[in-house]
Amino acid sequence: MSERQSSGAASAKDKKSDGNDDQKKVEEDFDIDMDAPETERAAVAIQSQFRKFQKKKQGADD
Repeated sequence: MSERQSSGAASAKDKKSDGNDDQKKVEEDFDIDMDAPETERAAVAIQSQFRKFQKKKQGADD
C-alpha cells in the first residue's frame, strides 16, 4: 500500500471562532498520486456508488 499523508487534527488557532465560519476558507494539502492505479480504482468505485445513489433517488422522486 502506498504512503498516506493526512491533514491531521485542526490546531487550536484554526478552531478559533469569529462568527464567520461559513465564509472562512480552509486550506488543506493532500498528496494524492493521481496516476496510481489504486487511485483510479477508488475513483471508479466512488463514481459507481454515486450513480447508484442518483438512480435510487430519482426512482423515489417519481
